[in-house]
Amino acid sequence: MLLNRVVEYVFFFGFMAVVGYLLWLMYAPFITALALSAAIVTICYPLYERILARTPWQNRNLAAFITTILVLVLIILPVIWITSMLVTEAVSVYRLLGGERYLAMEYLSQVEDWIETFAPAVNIDFTSYLRQSAEWFAGNLGAIFAGTASTIFSLFIAMLGTFYFFRDGRQFTKALIHISPLPDDEDTLILKRMAIAVRSVATGVVLVAIIQGTLTAIGLHLFGFERAVLLGTIAAIGALIPNVGTTIVFVPTILYLALTAEYGAAIGLAVWAALAVGLIDNLLGPYLMSRGATMHPFLILLSVLGGIALFGPIGFIVGPVILSLFIVLLQLYMQHIAAGDDRV
Repeated sequence: MLLNRVVEYVFFFGFMAVVGYLLWLMYAPFITALALSAAIVTICYPLYERILARTPWQNRNLAAFITTILVLVLIILPVIWITSMLVTEAVSVYRLLGGERYLAMEYLSQVEDWIETFAPAVNIDFTSYLRQSAEWFAGNLGAIFAGTASTIFSLFIAMLGTFYFFRDGRQFTKALIHISPLPDDEDTLILKRMAIAVRSVATGVVLVAIIQGTLTAIGLHLFGFERAVLLGTIAAIGALIPNVGTTIVFVPTILYLALTAEYGAAIGLAVWAALAVGLIDNLLGPYLMSRGATMHPFLILLSVLGGIALFGPIGFIVGPVILSLFIVLLQLYMQHIAAGDDRV
């Protein structure tokens, strides 16, 4: 009797593993799109709840549709446009650096000579570094436009998933809680803390970096820089680096304007950096970060870069989301061990 029961269990779980593996193979092409949907819904779910409260008869279909359209218009389409501009500028820089030497390259060569004078053993080739960086941007971000049809289809799946996650998100979480072997109150606590962590990282760190990068690009465009989107993206990534921020872009560009005798533009850009970007860093940033859990900026930087390498442009959001989920699970585990009982 016991042997028959063991055989039944082995057959059942073996068959379930095979079916689960086949299911994974079917869903694997859509993982990136669904990950984007889950991140968007987690971040924007409070917006959906507000819209739901104001729709006639609290129609979940209508509220989910309106919220999804807002996400598409206010987030997805601008990101696609910025990404396309970024790829174009990165490719142009890559081609430019492969051709004749420009004035900026001459100044970089002077800096290289000055460094090698004081440190002869140091071999620095700024042009090569810039070319490699532009090639990386063009390769990693340009992959999203390699197949227009597949990109449009992935975007369609992401928006469809966003709609259903908004509409049926509570049912999905209830089913997940029911399936989980943990007590229901512990599952609820885990999901709630995850949502708080994801929103705090997305709005308190990533959003501030995006705003700073956008303001940097606007300022550079106003003062005559052609590739403002590329430099703004570098500034947004720099905003995630502790004690670096947007100075990684503003200092070289202001020095460049000063060295080319554009003193008015240099002063204007410095004022823009101090006011438009500095106020965001000192006022809006602390306010948004104080609304949720904090996380070390270096970890967020690594998660952003790793997310971009793994997921493409959406990794700028998905990477920190995955990091925040892991941190929350780690914190709950540590609290469970410290408590010395079976409760989280």
